[in-house]
Amino acid sequence: MGNKTMTVVGGGLVGAAIAYGAVRAGIQVRVLDQGDVAFRASRGNFGLVWVSSKGGKMPRYASWSRDALKLWPELQKELLDLTNVDAGLQQPGGFWLGFSEADVRVRADLLERIDREVGGIPFQMMDPPELRQYLPGLGPSVVGGSFCSLDGHANPLQLLRGLHAALRQRGAEVISGVDIADVQYDRDSGQFEALATDGQRWKSERLVLAAGLGNARLAPQVGLHAPVSSTRGQVLITERLKPFLDYPTNKCRQTAEGSVQIGSTSEDVGLDDGTTTEKIEGLARRAVATFPALARARLVRAWGALRPLTPDGHPIYQGSASCPGAYMATSHSGVTLAAAHSFVIGPWMAGLAQAPADFDVFKGDRFLDPNASFSHDH
Repeated sequence: MGNKTMTVVGGGLVGAAIAYGAVRAGIQVRVLDQGDVAFRASRGNFGLVWVSSKGGKMPRYASWSRDALKLWPELQKELLDLTNVDAGLQQPGGFWLGFSEADVRVRADLLERIDREVGGIPFQMMDPPELRQYLPGLGPSVVGGSFCSLDGHANPLQLLRGLHAALRQRGAEVISGVDIADVQYDRDSGQFEALATDGQRWKSERLVLAAGLGNARLAPQVGLHAPVSSTRGQVLITERLKPFLDYPTNKCRQTAEGSVQIGSTSEDVGLDDGTTTEKIEGLARRAVATFPALARARLVRAWGALRPLTPDGHPIYQGSASCPGAYMATSHSGVTLAAAHSFVIGPWMAGLAQAPADFDVFKGDRFLDPNASFSHDH
């Protein structure tokens, strides 16, 4: 097993984390990455390391997110020790803030049900006076909120940089600027071949498709099903401000550098990763309603990025029955799940560990049921 080679198609947060988990377990790994032309989801990721309210319609996703959060400090330390890159993890707990009594009630019911069904996902509902003890400067529009002590945030771009540096440090081959057009399986040799648009080709015994939106096209070539589509997230960033926000909230967080990140939208606009005045204005208004002092802050940047989303918002993890050794991973929670992707999914897809328990719920085959209907739950 140990000398088998594995090709990971996609060097974003999901692919890089899985590849790192495989190489640290002793597998020879090659990462084929589109590079800077890719629709990098990490550019539009809000950076939350978050379990609160996830998995309301799929308890296994809630427990998977909870377990991933517990593994994160180990990944943070390992990347720092190995590469000197600080992924910026802070886990002081996080707040969700509500602007209507009805929303707050729905939130409380949801969190109570998730904690009852899954366990180990603590939460606390708070009224405005209590919230202000933790979040001074909260505006009068906020009528209530919830706190989860497991939640936190990290720097998505530093995390990606750290994973790529760690891959190289451990001897993985990272090839950038490659656009994979086809993947093929040779039954006689049991080998996979990845073919790039420019004619380059690479062979390996194992193949992991972590190509984000590209998985929709590549997965069927090895007997897998990945109905991913794009959702655009627009994000705003302010100038650097004096520290005033000690905890991340669901739509607003202060980075280690002092800037405040405001986000993010979720829009179905195809492959348009641009920005719109209407959405920027909406994000800014809500941020000022949350923390009125932000009205005086200058915005320095706004951007959009595309993230892959499945029909129900949950990840897909699956091995191929018809092409043994081929796997697929798709998730829009590349930051939250990074440590679990490294320490759990990497060794599994490398063939060194069993699939995690009760993981069949994440198979892409769930979308083949003609009678099923899906709504996003994240």
